[in-house]
Amino acid sequence: MVQSLSYARQAYNLEINELEHDLLDMGSRAEQMIQQAVDSLCTLDAPLAHIVMLRDDEIDERDLAIEARCLRLLALQQPMAGDLRVVGTAMKMITDIERVGDLAVDIAKITLKIEKEFGQTSFIDVPKMAKVARTMFHEALEAYVHRDLDRVQEVVNRDEEVDALYRELRTQIFQNMQDNPDTVVADAWLLLAIHHVERIADHAVNIAERVNFMVTGEFKQLSPQLNAS
Repeated sequence: MVQSLSYARQAYNLEINELEHDLLDMGSRAEQMIQQAVDSLCTLDAPLAHIVMLRDDEIDERDLAIEARCLRLLALQQPMAGDLRVVGTAMKMITDIERVGDLAVDIAKITLKIEKEFGQTSFIDVPKMAKVARTMFHEALEAYVHRDLDRVQEVVNRDEEVDALYRELRTQIFQNMQDNPDTVVADAWLLLAIHHVERIADHAVNIAERVNFMVTGEFKQLSPQLNAS
């Protein structure tokens, strides 16, 4: 009986390890899409934007596969307490990761819009803002794997940094609209693009808050605000 329970636990731990591997793979692909989308936006690289758009199916396929794995774990292993939170957190996280992939695609589509309007993006520092948001996303995923509450707090703490950068870039775009009325359409698309970057950071915070729940058993909003003002 003891051997049977030990084997069952080993099998469950293997399933959890595979789940975490799949989750990190999905997250890594989404992170790459963020970088490629921002690169395409900053250089108005239409072919790169199309590559990002084509990668959306990769994220969707992994979303479905991980969800199916989680449901199998819940049905067959009947995890308790902490184990149940690990699986439940994974199911919540894939929703955020899938949405981050969608936002990367949306940014890539905006690249095509701005390029068509003969607009410019280099007058604001999109890479700086995107780097912070992408780092937050990466650290939120690492926090899940390592059960690291210090990483959770670091992600939450950097949310205001992204919001401040968003407000700064938004002001610069508005100023460019006033100075160059013929670029209003392209600038409006650029404004939407940086909003998408800000939303990526919000999804990183969502993941961090879920990790906090997984580790502590207490779900609470860690970020003092949900949106940039």
